[in-house]
Amino acid sequence: MDVSHIFERLNEAQRNAVSSPPGPLLILAGAGSGKTRVLTYRVAWLAQVLEISPLSVMAVTFTNKAAQEMRGRIEEILGYPVGGMWMGTFHGIAHRLLRAHWREAGLSQGFQILDSDDQLRMIRRTLKQLDLDEGYWPPRSIQWFINGHKEEGRRPQHIPEAHDTQQRQLSRIYETYEELCQRFGLVDFTELLLRAFELLKNNELLRARYQQRFQHILVDEFQDTNAIQYEWLRLLAQQHRNIFVVGDDDQSIYAWRGARIENILQFEKDFPGTMVLRLEQNYRSTSTILAAANAVIDHNKGRLGKSLWTDGDDGEPVRLYAAFNEVDEARFVVDRIRAWVEAGQRRSEAAILYRSNAQSRVFEEILMDVAMPYRVYGGLRFFERAEIKDALAYLRLVASRQDDPSFERVVNVPTRGIGNKTLEQVREYARVNQATLWDAALALIHSHELTARSTQALSRFVKLINEINAQTTGLSLVDQTDIMLRQSGLIDYYRKGQGEKAETRVENLEELVNATRNFLHDPDDGMDVLSAFLTHAALEAGDSQAKEWEDCVQLMSLHSAKGLEFPLVFLTGMEEGLFPHQRSLQEPGRLEEERRLCYVGMTRAMRQLYVTYAEVRRLHGREAYTSPSRFFGEIPSELIEEVRGGFAVRPSRKADVPAIDDDPGNGMRLGDHVRHRKFGDGVVLSIEGRGQYTRVQVNFEAVGSKWLVLAYADLQSL
Repeated sequence: MDVSHIFERLNEAQRNAVSSPPGPLLILAGAGSGKTRVLTYRVAWLAQVLEISPLSVMAVTFTNKAAQEMRGRIEEILGYPVGGMWMGTFHGIAHRLLRAHWREAGLSQGFQILDSDDQLRMIRRTLKQLDLDEGYWPPRSIQWFINGHKEEGRRPQHIPEAHDTQQRQLSRIYETYEELCQRFGLVDFTELLLRAFELLKNNELLRARYQQRFQHILVDEFQDTNAIQYEWLRLLAQQHRNIFVVGDDDQSIYAWRGARIENILQFEKDFPGTMVLRLEQNYRSTSTILAAANAVIDHNKGRLGKSLWTDGDDGEPVRLYAAFNEVDEARFVVDRIRAWVEAGQRRSEAAILYRSNAQSRVFEEILMDVAMPYRVYGGLRFFERAEIKDALAYLRLVASRQDDPSFERVVNVPTRGIGNKTLEQVREYARVNQATLWDAALALIHSHELTARSTQALSRFVKLINEINAQTTGLSLVDQTDIMLRQSGLIDYYRKGQGEKAETRVENLEELVNATRNFLHDPDDGMDVLSAFLTHAALEAGDSQAKEWEDCVQLMSLHSAKGLEFPLVFLTGMEEGLFPHQRSLQEPGRLEEERRLCYVGMTRAMRQLYVTYAEVRRLHGREAYTSPSRFFGEIPSELIEEVRGGFAVRPSRKADVPAIDDDPGNGMRLGDHVRHRKFGDGVVLSIEGRGQYTRVQVNFEAVGSKWLVLAYADLQSL
């Protein structure tokens, strides 16, 4: 049979992988090495050369989009539809299995799937049945607890008996939650996987049937599988052992959501006789970018090993920029993107990557200042994030008790025992009496129409808002915000959640403090500083992101960037404690995952890669002097070129881009020595704003760093 059409678009390593004999195969596919093509052509090879029916093949991907694209490519190569082939995500295939065998799985025929929000509602119902306070038992923490155990294949009865009363109570909540889901015919996402695994494990006839049916199993992104997914694959592949997995241990970056790098590292032990092949030719990046990425990842010890290469150009050096602070960093990045666009390139070809979502705020502000469209990929703009909206609602309610939407948003956030029934009574009173919700709440508190519990809960909320107002009157905007966050309990509330998402929410709230600190208030606008800031936040949130089809700059976290590629990439915030993240320095194995994340970020770049850090950064509401990331030291110096932007004082380095504003400080420059009549002598560290609203940051010898409005500071140059 002529199979030249299968091989014509493959390199030698890809051809070897596609045409490998049946048996267990582990394909280590580096970034940009064409792994999807290999998976697609492997199915075509099985069908056309080995004459295996597509109905006997199962292909597992991690997104529905990837499954659809793969199916389309396979049908294009084969020339006929493969509708009966089992191809999809782990959850999709598990769902198909349970629908076909609902009775054997112990489910009702019309069982319903719970998404994440539905699951949270079900957990709240469970807590209510057990008469447990949501304030002490946060639903999101319980969701993390339940899903984490399910991903490890553990039912409540499999959890070791704990001496800790809290752990015993969590197990009890898990058990009651399961009972309620079973009673109402509900299945959450993690239950799909666990129930499908148990179905095959406990039913010998069905297990034999599907082991016989799926003669060949193909798996994409194998490094991202969790414990239950891997056990499920091992079970199905026991008979034929024809399992073809494609993955990259160097891109395993999702441990925080259950992915186990151990799966790819122990695959050869679990499947003796495994053939290991490497796809190392990269079709994305320049030779210099690949050499830099290889040098960084080589410092990881727990890896199977490979080295990316390309037959393309060496390309430009990796450019390193040391900023004074995060504002200088953002201005430099945006300035470079402007130069890129002015040279005839598209904005959508440029990506700004960051370790923490909170970093996006400063980039968003600078991009809006220069009217450059942008889009936060896979996430919300800073002022649109739920936790930020919660904080702003508290500030709005402190500023005006007449703000009904803010009252509704935070009256029970954090949870304080004010349920929907109580809130409905408040709404009804407000409607009938044409009053605000705040006034309605006050009236109901004094009328004794509510239950004693509801009255106490509402009273506590009213007292809280009044206390925050009393404590913040006359203070600076940053102090008002800081006190509100502490008194409201928002930070503690979100910190009780588990995992990366909870930590991101806390970081965003801390970044809000930085936003208020850097807010420039024009006293001539007729508003107090809090009202002016709230107006600014509302306008920024209301100014919608660029549409997906619009030519706009891409902002995203490093985790969101996986699988994407851009001609121009900025890897920002590369400082010890931020990237690598502080917690990675304290937890075993996390530093290697941070390095893999750095490798992923670097290999997103096709033609130009910039890496940046700030010498001073406001982080977690505090200004700190930082150290460059250790990852810089792992890149060979001959691959790096240090550059400077218009705001940095680097006499030893040559400027290669124009400044955004040649004279932002009305004659004053960064690095100038100045004298203040009260604070004494100092050095100018940063300049922000223009005209009469220009602010300068001066590091004074006697009192340290201070921000001053230049028009009123009366600084003398020395």
